Amino acid sequence: MNVLVRGSGDVASAVAYRLFELGHAVLIHETPQPTYIRRGMAFTDAVFDGKVGLAGVWAKCPHGREELEHMLACGRAIPVSTAPLDEVLQLLHPDVLVDARMKKRSLPEQQIGLAPLTIGLGPNFTAGENVNVAIETAWGESLGHILHAGATLPLEGEPREIEGLGRARCVYAAEAGILQTQVNIGDWVEAGEQVAELNGQHVRAPVSGHVRGICHAAVTVAAGNKILEIDPRRENANVFGLGERPLRIAEAVLKAISA
Repeated sequence: MNVLVRGSGDVASAVAYRLFELGHAVLIHETPQPTYIRRGMAFTDAVFDGKVGLAGVWAKCPHGREELEHMLACGRAIPVSTAPLDEVLQLLHPDVLVDARMKKRSLPEQQIGLAPLTIGLGPNFTAGENVNVAIETAWGESLGHILHAGATLPLEGEPREIEGLGRARCVYAAEAGILQTQVNIGDWVEAGEQVAELNGQHVRAPVSGHVRGICHAAVTVAAGNKILEIDPRRENANVFGLGERPLRIAEAVLKAISA
């Protein structure tokens, strides 16, 4: 089965990982400058570095159509393509399309018709209207719930608390601009420490902890985008590997496909 996964963040990566693990031909479609921050839990950096490993699986960004076709035939790594979506659709002819971009605050374009089965993850999807199937992605009793009709829950907008800290451990872009940073995922930072610059303005750690998420250097971010996330736990910080929530969403995608 050919599956196209839109997005390379932690949720999209978990979906692609599980499908690839089961032997399906998986292709990730991404923009040339993804702004996902949990890069230690995702395949995002394949776009910037050419390749990246996640929990024993490799993803690579091919150079041109010929290399992309070779990767799909080879099946040793997940290709991450930044080619126009129309070109990728024509090449892959996906049986399933999963929109896992998790854009949250914007309405996704019409997905039905791009593949025999289209699945939308998270807010702003309506099963039977812009996708065939929608899946809830928010923490709580509804996480992983599969909808064959109707809309998913609206965005709640509050990060999950870690040691009592939710939004207080995150930083959002005050304005649009280019982010510059030399901080790496997993680095320990102190509260108030400068970790990046946005349009020449200092971006400081709101609390002490390990950097769980930060945009890649030199990407353009929109105003309001989350650009930094701290895990305040000194021990057992969750910054690398497949996350619990992404994996639960991925299992829901597998269930929806099987059904």
